[in-house]
Amino acid sequence: MTPPTAVLREMRWWDIDPVLELEHELFPEDAWSAGMFWSELAHARGPQATRRYVVAESPVTGRIVGYAGLAAAGDLADVQTIGVTRDHWGGGLGSELLTDLLKHATAFECAEVLLEVRVDNTRAQKLYERFGFEPIGFRRGYYQPGNIDALVMRLTVQEPAQEPVQETETD
Repeated sequence: MTPPTAVLREMRWWDIDPVLELEHELFPEDAWSAGMFWSELAHARGPQATRRYVVAESPVTGRIVGYAGLAAAGDLADVQTIGVTRDHWGGGLGSELLTDLLKHATAFECAEVLLEVRVDNTRAQKLYERFGFEPIGFRRGYYQPGNIDALVMRLTVQEPAQEPVQETETD
């Protein structure tokens, strides 16, 4: 049996700096700031949590080789970010991270999951399509400063809750 390439765990505040390094390597033009991660993590714990952030750690080196985040509001979730080091591309880590987020979308009782992906990021688009995400529109100039459009994709996770049908007696 081969050892796992990475172990997933909940992202904590002490992971922000190494995640930022990876964020700037992967998304140099539109990388998130430390404040954005701090803000997201502030909503990731406790009984009122509406976020799930996870990191993937190399079991050999302890280095963070991936991360992902999800925000939930009502019955809708949004994949906020997914990043994987280039040396782990094609190894299934992106799928593992997305699977974790989708499990938490279900735990948050979300019926749908949305995401935005750069129109020029076909690698990520193919990943999302394998999970059943479908394109539903575009956001023009979404990624700045490069003015790159975003493809908006949606996945229906579960049917929305419906009121039970009440049977009536007929005479």
